[in-house]
Amino acid sequence: MSRFLVTYHGSGMPDDPALMDQAKAAFGNWVAGAGDAIVDPGAPVQMMTQVATEGAAEPVEIGGYSIIQADSVEDARAILSSHPYVGRGGTLQVNQILDV
Repeated sequence: MSRFLVTYHGSGMPDDPALMDQAKAAFGNWVAGAGDAIVDPGAPVQMMTQVATEGAAEPVEIGGYSIIQADSVEDARAILSSHPYVGRGGTLQVNQILDV
């Protein structure tokens, strides 16, 4: 089974408290439905700084992360296809975590 780092791009949390509660509930339902595929449900993140030997790269906004496991990237896509973040117009980027 492979592990995948899922990063959230493009759609933040709603400003309206009632809509935020709905978004959190939808995420909780998605996590429950995904079951054992969830390694770490993750959390929102906020970029603070960059570290580089020379000029920093153009920052990439990441709103949050999750770690899932699946037999293939196709299975990972299937697990994520019902993710409520996508339903709100966001994009999920999927990166395989490699064993070293």
